[in-house]
Amino acid sequence: MAELGLLYLGMGVSGGEEGARNGPSLMPGGSSEAYKYIEDILLKVAAQVPDSGPCVSYIGKGGSGNFVKMVHNGIEYGDMQLIAEAYDVLKSVGKLSNEELKNVFSEWNKEELLSFLIEITADIFGIKDDKGEGYLVDKVLDKTGMKGTGKWTVQQAADLSIAAPTIAASLDSRFPSGLKKERVQAAEVFKSGGFGDILADQEVDKKKLIDEVRRALIWKGGCIIRAIFLDIIKKAYDRNPDLANLLVDPEFAQEIIERQSSWRRVVSLAINSGISVPGMSSSLAYFDTYRRARVPANLVQAQRDYFGAHTYERVDMEGSFHTQWFKLAKQSKI
Repeated sequence: MAELGLLYLGMGVSGGEEGARNGPSLMPGGSSEAYKYIEDILLKVAAQVPDSGPCVSYIGKGGSGNFVKMVHNGIEYGDMQLIAEAYDVLKSVGKLSNEELKNVFSEWNKEELLSFLIEITADIFGIKDDKGEGYLVDKVLDKTGMKGTGKWTVQQAADLSIAAPTIAASLDSRFPSGLKKERVQAAEVFKSGGFGDILADQEVDKKKLIDEVRRALIWKGGCIIRAIFLDIIKKAYDRNPDLANLLVDPEFAQEIIERQSSWRRVVSLAINSGISVPGMSSSLAYFDTYRRARVPANLVQAQRDYFGAHTYERVDMEGSFHTQWFKLAKQSKI
Protein backbone atom coordinates (compact mmCIF):
# COMPACT_ATOMS: atom_id res chain seq x y z
CA MET A 1 0.00 0.00 0.00
CA ALA A 2 2.94 2.30 0.63
CA GLU A 3 3.75 2.13 -3.09
CA LEU A 4 0.30 3.62 -3.73
CA GLY A 5 1.01 6.42 -1.31
CA LEU A 6 -1.11 4.98 1.52
CA LEU A 7 0.70 5.12 4.85
CA TYR A 8 -0.65 3.61 8.07
CA LEU A 9 -0.06 4.90 11.56
CA GLY A 10 -1.64 3.39 14.66
CA MET A 11 -1.64 5.26 17.95
CA GLY A 12 -2.14 4.38 21.58
CA VAL A 13 -3.77 7.21 23.53
CA SER A 14 -3.85 7.65 27.29
CA GLY A 15 -5.36 10.37 29.42
CA GLY A 16 -9.12 9.86 29.53
CA GLU A 17 -11.53 12.80 29.44
CA GLU A 18 -9.02 15.23 30.92
CA GLY A 19 -6.45 14.10 28.38
CA ALA A 20 -8.90 14.88 25.58
CA ARG A 21 -9.31 18.41 26.95
CA ASN A 22 -5.82 19.21 28.18
CA GLY A 23 -3.58 16.87 26.21
CA PRO A 24 -3.06 13.10 26.28
CA SER A 25 -0.02 10.87 26.15
CA LEU A 26 0.38 9.63 22.57
CA MET A 27 2.09 6.42 21.45
CA PRO A 28 2.29 6.36 17.64
CA GLY A 29 3.51 3.30 15.79
CA GLY A 30 3.57 2.24 12.15
CA SER A 31 4.99 4.08 9.17
CA SER A 32 7.80 6.40 10.24
CA GLU A 33 7.18 8.42 7.09
CA ALA A 34 3.52 8.88 8.06
CA TYR A 35 4.62 10.04 11.51
CA LYS A 36 6.81 12.75 9.97
CA TYR A 37 3.77 14.17 8.18
CA ILE A 38 1.79 14.67 11.39
CA GLU A 39 4.55 15.03 13.99
CA ASP A 40 4.05 18.79 14.34
CA ILE A 41 0.34 18.30 15.03
CA LEU A 42 0.93 15.57 17.60
CA LEU A 43 3.57 17.64 19.41
CA LYS A 44 0.98 20.38 19.90
CA VAL A 45 -1.88 18.04 20.85
CA ALA A 46 0.05 15.96 23.40
CA ALA A 47 0.28 16.74 27.10
CA GLN A 48 3.20 19.01 27.94
CA VAL A 49 5.55 18.09 30.79
CA PRO A 50 7.86 20.86 32.11
CA ASP A 51 10.98 18.71 32.42
CA SER A 52 10.68 16.65 29.24
CA GLY A 53 8.32 18.35 26.81
CA PRO A 54 5.43 16.81 24.83
CA CYS A 55 4.22 13.33 25.86
CA VAL A 56 4.62 11.83 22.40
CA SER A 57 7.36 9.84 20.72
CA TYR A 58 7.45 7.61 17.65
CA ILE A 59 7.52 4.07 19.08
CA GLY A 60 8.39 1.94 16.05
CA LYS A 61 7.06 -0.11 13.16
CA GLY A 62 3.79 -2.00 12.88
CA GLY A 63 1.54 -2.06 15.91
CA SER A 64 4.27 -1.13 18.38
CA GLY A 65 2.45 2.02 19.49
CA ASN A 66 -0.66 0.10 20.44
CA PHE A 67 1.50 -2.62 22.02
CA VAL A 68 3.05 -0.02 24.33
CA LYS A 69 -0.44 1.26 25.16
CA MET A 70 -1.47 -2.31 26.00
CA VAL A 71 1.46 -2.71 28.40
CA HIS A 72 0.69 0.73 29.85
CA ASN A 73 -2.84 -0.48 30.62
CA GLY A 74 -1.48 -3.67 32.16
CA ILE A 75 0.72 -1.61 34.49
CA GLU A 76 -2.34 0.49 35.28
CA TYR A 77 -4.15 -2.71 36.33
CA GLY A 78 -1.34 -3.46 38.78
CA ASP A 79 -1.19 0.08 40.15
CA MET A 80 -4.94 0.19 40.77
CA GLN A 81 -4.87 -3.21 42.47
CA LEU A 82 -2.10 -2.13 44.86
CA ILE A 83 -3.97 1.07 45.69
CA ALA A 84 -7.19 -0.88 46.28
CA GLU A 85 -5.34 -3.25 48.63
CA ALA A 86 -3.85 -0.32 50.53
CA TYR A 87 -7.37 1.11 50.85
CA ASP A 88 -8.72 -2.21 52.13
CA VAL A 89 -6.01 -2.55 54.78
CA LEU A 90 -6.38 1.05 55.96
CA LYS A 91 -10.19 0.87 56.05
CA SER A 92 -10.69 -2.69 57.33
CA VAL A 93 -7.80 -2.96 59.77
CA GLY A 94 -6.98 0.67 60.51
CA LYS A 95 -10.68 1.68 60.60
CA LEU A 96 -9.95 4.90 58.70
CA SER A 97 -12.99 6.92 57.65
CA ASN A 98 -13.40 8.19 54.10
CA GLU A 99 -12.40 11.66 55.26
CA GLU A 100 -9.24 10.25 56.84
CA LEU A 101 -8.52 8.24 53.69
CA LYS A 102 -8.92 11.37 51.60
CA ASN A 103 -6.42 13.21 53.78
CA VAL A 104 -3.95 10.30 53.73
CA PHE A 105 -3.98 9.94 49.95
CA SER A 106 -3.79 13.71 49.51
CA GLU A 107 -0.64 13.77 51.64
CA TRP A 108 0.84 10.81 49.76
CA ASN A 109 0.27 12.69 46.51
CA LYS A 110 2.68 15.39 47.72
CA GLU A 111 5.54 12.93 48.25
CA GLU A 112 7.17 10.04 46.39
CA LEU A 113 3.77 8.49 45.59
CA LEU A 114 2.79 11.60 43.61
CA SER A 115 0.76 10.24 40.69
CA PHE A 116 -2.50 10.59 38.81
CA LEU A 117 -4.03 7.49 40.40
CA ILE A 118 -3.18 8.57 43.95
CA GLU A 119 -4.54 12.03 43.14
CA ILE A 120 -7.91 10.79 41.85
CA THR A 121 -8.17 8.26 44.68
CA ALA A 122 -7.99 11.11 47.18
CA ASP A 123 -10.70 12.91 45.20
CA ILE A 124 -12.94 9.83 45.17
CA PHE A 125 -12.88 9.47 48.96
CA GLY A 126 -14.12 13.03 49.35
CA ILE A 127 -17.16 12.84 47.05
CA LYS A 128 -20.54 12.73 48.83
CA ASP A 129 -23.40 10.68 47.37
CA ASP A 130 -25.68 13.01 45.40
CA LYS A 131 -28.47 10.40 45.38
CA GLY A 132 -28.47 9.58 49.06
CA GLU A 133 -26.55 9.91 52.30
CA GLY A 134 -22.89 9.17 52.96
CA TYR A 135 -20.01 8.88 50.51
CA LEU A 136 -20.39 7.76 46.91
CA VAL A 137 -17.46 5.31 47.00
CA ASP A 138 -19.37 3.18 49.53
CA LYS A 139 -22.35 2.93 47.14
CA VAL A 140 -20.27 1.76 44.16
CA LEU A 141 -20.78 -1.97 43.47
CA ASP A 142 -17.61 -3.95 44.25
CA LYS A 143 -17.49 -5.53 40.81
CA THR A 144 -14.61 -4.50 38.54
CA GLY A 145 -15.05 -4.35 34.78
CA MET A 146 -12.32 -4.68 32.16
CA LYS A 147 -11.75 -4.21 28.43
CA GLY A 148 -9.13 -6.93 27.91
CA THR A 149 -5.81 -5.07 27.74
CA GLY A 150 -4.71 -6.42 31.13
CA LYS A 151 -5.40 -9.96 29.95
CA TRP A 152 -3.49 -9.36 26.73
CA THR A 153 -0.52 -8.00 28.69
CA VAL A 154 -0.41 -11.11 30.88
CA GLN A 155 -0.72 -13.35 27.81
CA GLN A 156 2.11 -11.54 26.03
CA ALA A 157 4.28 -11.68 29.15
CA ALA A 158 3.72 -15.45 29.34
CA ASP A 159 4.52 -15.86 25.63
CA LEU A 160 7.80 -14.00 26.21
CA SER A 161 8.58 -15.93 29.44
CA ILE A 162 8.50 -12.72 31.47
CA ALA A 163 7.11 -12.76 35.00
CA ALA A 164 4.38 -10.15 35.51
CA PRO A 165 3.06 -11.20 38.94
CA THR A 166 1.43 -7.93 39.98
CA ILE A 167 -0.43 -7.53 36.69
CA ALA A 168 -1.44 -11.20 36.69
CA ALA A 169 -2.67 -10.94 40.28
CA SER A 170 -4.65 -7.80 39.48
CA LEU A 171 -6.25 -9.56 36.50
CA ASP A 172 -7.09 -12.65 38.56
CA SER A 173 -8.64 -10.53 41.32
CA ARG A 174 -11.12 -9.03 38.85
CA PHE A 175 -12.65 -12.44 38.11
CA PRO A 176 -13.91 -13.21 41.65
CA SER A 177 -14.93 -9.56 42.03
CA GLY A 178 -17.44 -10.28 39.27
CA LEU A 179 -18.96 -13.13 41.28
CA LYS A 180 -20.81 -10.77 43.61
CA LYS A 181 -23.81 -13.05 44.21
CA GLU A 182 -21.58 -16.04 44.95
CA ARG A 183 -19.39 -14.00 47.29
CA VAL A 184 -22.42 -12.79 49.25
CA GLN A 185 -23.59 -16.39 49.65
CA ALA A 186 -20.09 -17.54 50.62
CA ALA A 187 -19.88 -14.77 53.22
CA GLU A 188 -23.08 -16.08 54.82
CA VAL A 189 -21.78 -19.66 54.84
CA PHE A 190 -18.50 -18.74 56.50
CA LYS A 191 -20.11 -16.24 58.86
CA SER A 192 -22.10 -19.14 60.34
CA GLY A 193 -18.77 -20.85 61.00
CA GLY A 194 -17.41 -17.88 62.89
CA PHE A 195 -15.72 -16.11 59.96
CA GLY A 196 -16.52 -12.44 59.62
CA ASP A 197 -15.21 -10.13 56.90
CA ILE A 198 -12.20 -9.58 59.16
CA LEU A 199 -10.86 -12.66 60.92
CA ALA A 200 -9.59 -10.78 63.94
CA ASP A 201 -9.85 -7.14 64.93
CA GLN A 202 -6.33 -6.07 65.76
CA GLU A 203 -5.21 -3.12 67.80
CA VAL A 204 -3.09 -1.01 65.48
CA ASP A 205 -1.40 2.34 65.69
CA LYS A 206 -3.14 4.28 62.89
CA LYS A 207 -0.25 6.62 62.25
CA LYS A 208 2.24 3.75 62.09
CA LEU A 209 -0.04 1.68 59.84
CA ILE A 210 -0.46 4.57 57.41
CA ASP A 211 3.32 4.98 57.17
CA GLU A 212 3.87 1.23 56.74
CA VAL A 213 1.33 1.05 53.91
CA ARG A 214 2.91 4.11 52.27
CA ARG A 215 6.33 2.48 52.37
CA ALA A 216 4.88 -0.77 51.02
CA LEU A 217 3.45 1.08 48.01
CA ILE A 218 6.85 2.05 46.51
CA TRP A 219 6.30 2.26 42.82
CA LYS A 220 4.77 12.27 33.12
CA GLY A 221 1.64 14.60 32.63
CA GLY A 222 -1.38 13.20 30.53
CA CYS A 223 -0.55 9.54 31.06
CA ILE A 224 -2.88 7.63 33.41
CA ILE A 225 0.08 6.11 35.28
CA ARG A 226 2.17 9.28 35.39
CA ALA A 227 4.20 9.19 38.58
CA ILE A 228 7.46 10.37 40.15
CA PHE A 229 8.42 6.69 40.11
CA LEU A 230 8.73 6.85 36.32
CA ASP A 231 11.50 9.41 36.70
CA ILE A 232 13.35 7.02 39.02
CA ILE A 233 13.05 4.29 36.38
CA LYS A 234 14.32 6.63 33.65
CA LYS A 235 17.36 7.63 35.72
CA ALA A 236 18.17 3.97 36.41
CA TYR A 237 18.28 3.15 32.70
CA ASP A 238 20.17 6.35 31.94
CA ARG A 239 22.84 5.13 34.36
CA ASN A 240 22.87 1.64 32.87
CA PRO A 241 21.07 1.09 29.51
CA ASP A 242 21.78 -2.66 29.80
CA LEU A 243 20.14 -2.99 33.22
CA ALA A 244 18.52 -6.44 33.35
CA ASN A 245 16.10 -5.62 36.15
CA LEU A 246 15.29 -2.49 38.16
CA LEU A 247 15.78 -4.49 41.35
CA VAL A 248 19.54 -4.59 40.80
CA ASP A 249 19.93 -0.87 40.17
CA PRO A 250 21.91 0.33 43.24
CA GLU A 251 19.60 3.25 44.03
CA PHE A 252 16.44 1.24 43.51
CA ALA A 253 17.81 -1.75 45.44
CA GLN A 254 18.55 0.53 48.40
CA GLU A 255 14.96 1.80 48.34
CA ILE A 256 13.69 -1.79 48.41
CA ILE A 257 16.04 -2.75 51.24
CA GLU A 258 14.84 0.18 53.34
CA ARG A 259 11.15 -0.53 52.70
CA GLN A 260 10.89 -4.30 52.54
CA SER A 261 10.28 -4.71 56.28
CA SER A 262 7.18 -2.49 56.06
CA TRP A 263 6.10 -4.36 52.95
CA ARG A 264 6.30 -7.69 54.81
CA ARG A 265 4.50 -6.36 57.88
CA VAL A 266 1.60 -5.00 55.83
CA VAL A 267 1.22 -8.27 53.91
CA SER A 268 1.42 -10.29 57.15
CA LEU A 269 -1.12 -8.02 58.86
CA ALA A 270 -3.50 -8.37 55.93
CA ILE A 271 -3.16 -12.16 55.80
CA ASN A 272 -3.68 -12.53 59.55
CA SER A 273 -6.77 -10.33 59.25
CA GLY A 274 -8.19 -12.35 56.37
CA ILE A 275 -7.77 -9.56 53.83
CA SER A 276 -6.79 -10.50 50.30
CA VAL A 277 -3.72 -8.63 49.03
CA PRO A 278 -2.76 -10.58 45.88
CA GLY A 279 -0.89 -7.67 44.30
CA MET A 280 1.33 -6.93 47.30
CA SER A 281 1.92 -10.59 48.16
CA SER A 282 2.69 -11.74 44.60
CA SER A 283 5.08 -8.80 44.15
CA LEU A 284 6.80 -9.74 47.40
CA ALA A 285 7.06 -13.37 46.28
CA TYR A 286 8.67 -12.24 43.02
CA PHE A 287 11.17 -10.10 44.91
CA ASP A 288 12.05 -12.94 47.29
CA THR A 289 12.51 -15.30 44.35
CA TYR A 290 14.61 -12.90 42.27
CA ARG A 291 16.96 -11.95 45.10
CA ARG A 292 17.91 -15.59 45.92
CA ALA A 293 20.84 -17.24 44.18
CA ARG A 294 19.21 -20.66 44.53
CA VAL A 295 15.49 -21.49 44.53
CA PRO A 296 13.62 -24.84 44.79
CA ALA A 297 13.20 -25.07 41.01
CA ASN A 298 15.74 -27.92 41.11
CA LEU A 299 13.08 -30.15 42.69
CA VAL A 300 10.48 -29.19 40.08
CA GLN A 301 12.93 -30.00 37.29
CA ALA A 302 13.76 -33.33 38.94
CA GLN A 303 10.03 -34.12 39.10
CA ARG A 304 9.67 -33.24 35.40
CA ASP A 305 12.52 -35.56 34.54
CA TYR A 306 11.06 -38.31 36.76
CA PHE A 307 7.61 -38.44 35.15
CA GLY A 308 8.32 -37.04 31.69
CA ALA A 309 12.02 -37.56 30.94
CA HIS A 310 12.36 -33.82 30.31
CA THR A 311 16.07 -33.94 31.35
CA TYR A 312 17.86 -31.49 33.61
CA GLU A 313 21.11 -29.55 33.89
CA ARG A 314 23.57 -29.81 36.76
CA VAL A 315 25.28 -27.13 38.82
CA ASP A 316 28.63 -28.94 38.75
CA MET A 317 29.05 -29.92 35.09
CA GLU A 318 27.91 -28.96 31.60
CA GLY A 319 25.36 -30.91 29.62
CA SER A 320 21.82 -32.24 29.70
CA PHE A 321 21.06 -35.25 31.90
CA HIS A 322 18.32 -37.82 32.39
CA THR A 323 18.04 -40.15 35.36
CA GLN A 324 15.99 -43.33 35.74
CA TRP A 325 14.45 -42.01 38.96
CA PHE A 326 11.75 -44.67 39.20
CA LYS A 327 14.27 -47.47 38.76
CA LEU A 328 16.63 -46.04 41.38
CA ALA A 329 13.76 -45.38 43.80
CA LYS A 330 12.53 -48.95 43.38
CA GLN A 331 16.01 -50.34 44.03
CA SER A 332 16.38 -48.26 47.18
CA LYS A 333 13.17 -49.80 48.59
CA ILE A 334 14.38 -53.38 48.17
